[in-house]
Amino acid sequence: MRVAIVGATGAVGKELIKVLEARDFPVDELRLFASPRSAGKTVNFQGRPHTVEVTPEGPIPTDVVLASAGGSVSKKLAPLWSSEGAVVIDNSSAWRYDPEVPLVIPEINPDAARAHKGIIANPNCTTTILAVALWPLHKAFRATNVAVSTYQATSGAGAEGMQELLDETRNYLEGRPVGHKVFQHPIAFNVIPHIDAFQDNGYTREEMKVVWETRKIFDEPEMKISCTAVRIPTLRAHSEAATVLFERPVTPEAARAVLEEAPGVEVVDEPAENRYPMPLSATGKWDVEVGRIRQNLAFDNALDFFVSGDQLLKGAALNAVQIAELLL
Repeated sequence: MRVAIVGATGAVGKELIKVLEARDFPVDELRLFASPRSAGKTVNFQGRPHTVEVTPEGPIPTDVVLASAGGSVSKKLAPLWSSEGAVVIDNSSAWRYDPEVPLVIPEINPDAARAHKGIIANPNCTTTILAVALWPLHKAFRATNVAVSTYQATSGAGAEGMQELLDETRNYLEGRPVGHKVFQHPIAFNVIPHIDAFQDNGYTREEMKVVWETRKIFDEPEMKISCTAVRIPTLRAHSEAATVLFERPVTPEAARAVLEEAPGVEVVDEPAENRYPMPLSATGKWDVEVGRIRQNLAFDNALDFFVSGDQLLKGAALNAVQIAELLL
């Protein structure tokens, strides 16, 4: 396979390179692209240096393009990159809501990837981490209503967001003024219930992504979903607390049994041993951690659970490479 990575020097691009190597993806030729300011840098892959090139505004002669260059770039250039036969697996929001473009999580809807017309969309990281845990429960018990609150790491804002957390935490601890550029408010020792732009309905676009994308991936256009997205001062791995109402009878024990068999899921649910999903333990894992599975006390036939997943891996780079593996 000839593989190209667009946005190769960003946080997700770097993870894409690591995942391709770790999963022994059959790369015969790798080309790396980024903005002009990163052109000329060298990146090692399989023990050999590769020089970063300027992102082209035309066809990329390759088999697969793993793109993580931002929505405006992908919206404009992805059709050109794919115009001579390459399949673009795009990590931005540019194509997720296009009815002609499949939105794919391989553990859920792999067949959708094979119906592509040159572009396949990678879901938003927040959606993916929830959906991997929710899908097996939906198949077994049929979820009707979902309410989720997220605890999203600064990695969701890229390398700049992670660096701002480190810099401003250091400023706080050393008695210097604490500022902010990437986030709407200082992120050090704070939580910010604001990710992306507010919409007319009072929800942010990040929150609505969970609604729109889950419905599309599950092929459940009427599923009732509500989300509150919150940025927290951690580096990697998003966490989410979900309350789910089901159509069929469900117990925590039955749900746990289903999740134990689900691909992409690791059940971490031993409260008596202080074992439950956390960003620290989920960081670097390919699977999504799920735990704190319990009967909801406010609604009949409903469960609560907590999930943590690495935003840069299953939430982005790993999912993209898994989609590429489907194309093999």
